[in-house]
Amino acid sequence: MMNSKNEDDDLAETLKVRMSSADAHYGGGLVDGSKILQLFGDVATALLIKHDRDEGLFRAYTSIDFLKPVFAGDYLKIHGRITEIGRSSRKMEFQALKYLRNRYDLGATSAEFLDEPILVVKATGVCVVPSLIQKK
Repeated sequence: MMNSKNEDDDLAETLKVRMSSADAHYGGGLVDGSKILQLFGDVATALLIKHDRDEGLFRAYTSIDFLKPVFAGDYLKIHGRITEIGRSSRKMEFQALKYLRNRYDLGATSAEFLDEPILVVKATGVCVVPSLIQKK
């Protein structure tokens, strides 16, 4: 059976990633918030490639809210969506959701899936793809 492609599929992208000890920057294995912003940038790049067949450039974040801590060993789902399309600008919104967390308090290799994912970071931003290089 062939899947019918949803028009919104081109406007959304998700990746899943595990935060490693190399991502931990602060005491207690706390991950630096800039790591999450890097992942938002990766999702933005994928969205621009999907929509414009070009990587484009991230121009600015218009809002960033760090809501909950992220630690080494946590698994995140990074979701982005194009919310507005201008001549060369693409407004986007992003969410980072923790869906599996480390439980080092129970043992060196303990972890658990969460019943409900936890929103840890949300942001909005603007990317640009100059009109001359858009390939659509």
